[in-house]
Amino acid sequence: MRLYLPGACSLKDKRRVLRSLVDQLRHRFNVSVAETDDQDLHQSMVIGLACVSGSGAHARRSLDTVVRWIEDHCEAEVVSVTDVAQA
Repeated sequence: MRLYLPGACSLKDKRRVLRSLVDQLRHRFNVSVAETDDQDLHQSMVIGLACVSGSGAHARRSLDTVVRWIEDHCEAEVVSVTDVAQA
């Protein structure tokens, strides 16, 4: 997932948003989250999300819910979501 942080003026601003987002997603949805690219760009953030489930359909629904939550609650704007799900 690629996100745009229009208000970030420094990497410190970006890290604050990223840390908050990662903590909330881990706590609320029990998913794994990691910044996977653009670590040195202060207005761009690329994160990877993963969840484990006995059902591929359940995992997909869970990740879709996470994406919708990010779109509605994160101060960053969702630029793109790439689906590379493995069953």
